[in-house]
Amino acid sequence: MKFVIQRVNHASLSIDRKERAHIEKGLLVFIGISETDTKEIADVMVRKLTHMRIFEDEDGKTNLDLQAVSGNILLVSQFTLYANCKKGNRPSFTHAAKPDLAIPLYEYIIENVRDVFPDVQTGEFGADMKIELLNDGPFTIVLDSEQL
Repeated sequence: MKFVIQRVNHASLSIDRKERAHIEKGLLVFIGISETDTKEIADVMVRKLTHMRIFEDEDGKTNLDLQAVSGNILLVSQFTLYANCKKGNRPSFTHAAKPDLAIPLYEYIIENVRDVFPDVQTGEFGADMKIELLNDGPFTIVLDSEQL
């Protein structure tokens, strides 16, 4: 499982030219689910995400988590995080989970993040989404379950 976490000043997500989600200061999280991922892996990833201290305190040090800054969170499924570009110029996505595994795990992640942040905004699994954001920093972290 991979989370690409971006600290943002704001982000919005549209589907079919209609805004579906909007957050102010917070985290935009792209979620990639592989064919070998489980709820147990999701639990570890959510715990890391919801406690990650990447916001600045009064001294300019990244010591604060999302709750401490009253931030928002936007979760977006993105199977392309499992692109394999070893052969040729066209990425292969064979390691990305199929929808029958990925959808329940994506929903499970959303539910668990909502336990900590009730106002979670989300994209729509499999939809063609347009995302606008203002990255703060820029500050982007890749959280990979294989490296935990």
